[in-house]
Amino acid sequence: MAQKKRIVIDDENDKAQQDTPSMPSEPGGPTDEVDAVDPLTALEEKLTVAQAEAKENRDRMLRMAAELDNYKKRAARDLDDLKKYATENLIRQLLNVVDNLERAIASAAPGNGNEQSLVDGVALTLAEINKILEKHYVSPIQAMGEPFDPAFHQAMCQEESADQPPNTVIQEFQKGYLIHDRLLRPAMVVVSKVSQNGQPPEPTVDTNA
Repeated sequence: MAQKKRIVIDDENDKAQQDTPSMPSEPGGPTDEVDAVDPLTALEEKLTVAQAEAKENRDRMLRMAAELDNYKKRAARDLDDLKKYATENLIRQLLNVVDNLERAIASAAPGNGNEQSLVDGVALTLAEINKILEKHYVSPIQAMGEPFDPAFHQAMCQEESADQPPNTVIQEFQKGYLIHDRLLRPAMVVVSKVSQNGQPPEPTVDTNA
């Protein structure tokens, strides 16, 4: 009888242990810390970072726009100054020519008897002008005795010539000029032609010789 009673007690203890619920883990453990991140807080943090980046980009854009506006204003002022004063250096050099012409005219005033001084002064002034033109890459077009070229010559008329082949420049009314390799002004010239009878004209005899 004693053995049966002990077996019954053991069965009851085992049943009591099986029926006892397991206790949950204490809050605050490692698993709870990972699961405790609030999605709303994370979104708010991302929004704050995005707003900061947007503000920085906007400030950068405003600075760049201001710099571009200032550059445009400076470029407009520089262009305006260039239009106003592009010929300043050339005009400064031409003032010396004006001074020389005024001196030449003053020296040739009536009663001074310096007509030759006037001629010499004008010749020197012309030489100075040619130097200025050369300095600015302006050169005269060689026309006399050259074949007529419509790219550089402007024919004013044609004349029969005994000593020049047809279509040759035999007289120059006005010099032409180039600036660098571009035509600045064509030369105004007279061009030779064949006589009406197909023969070169006879040389003109000077009866006053």
